[in-house]
Amino acid sequence: MTGTSVRVRIRCGLALALAVLLAACSSTVVRTPQAEAGQAGSSGRSGASVVVKQGETLYSIARRNGVAVEDIARWNGLKPPYTIYPGQRLALGQGGGRSGGATAPTRTVTAPKPAARPASPAPASSAPASSGFSWRWPAQGVLLNTYVAGNNTRQGIDIGGSSGQPVTAAADGVVVYSGAGLVGYGELIIVKHNEQWLSAYGHNRKRLVAEGQSVNAGQQIAEMGRTGAEREMLHFEIRHNGKPVDPLLYLPKR
Repeated sequence: MTGTSVRVRIRCGLALALAVLLAACSSTVVRTPQAEAGQAGSSGRSGASVVVKQGETLYSIARRNGVAVEDIARWNGLKPPYTIYPGQRLALGQGGGRSGGATAPTRTVTAPKPAARPASPAPASSAPASSGFSWRWPAQGVLLNTYVAGNNTRQGIDIGGSSGQPVTAAADGVVVYSGAGLVGYGELIIVKHNEQWLSAYGHNRKRLVAEGQSVNAGQQIAEMGRTGAEREMLHFEIRHNGKPVDPLLYLPKR
């Protein structure tokens, strides 16, 4: 097997991988909607919402609130693999408050056409969400792979280095997962920085922190390795409301 095919297998479906991983550690939960949870096509409770608690699934929330899984997924713009995570606010009907997910439906209103005006160029891309705190590079080394939006095999960056090299927390937070239960990602650590932001650190040789432990930015949390990878590297992700973002938009320029 070539190094490229191994890398693709390792990276494939990181969104699903993290979701499955955190289903085990009760930080992120993935479940496929089941038709028997409530009545499909219901309108739910307009304006109502619920905050996801540790260990909950989309199915258990739907069943407890008497709505269909398909409906709660639709109201919150959840797409496969239907990832939810502790602290996320889910709408229980049309117009319910939530964090993350799709924009609420809008009405089409017919209005008079405005006077013609010169077209202005569209922005190249929308500005990234602000985390409200500073990020640090989690390791020193060469940048092997970068983030590619919409590509499930490129949802973070890979930093090459040497075995045993320090891996540090990119920002203050609490460790919500520390383990090796996910095949392909080796020794993995996930840090929750607040209700919206997470960071993930994979392929470590050794984990130095435990779940529930508070960490400071720059604190060593692991030793770089090659568990689940073809060479010594750190796979690093930043996630906002459960969705991957480009780490290079947040890390200091080198």
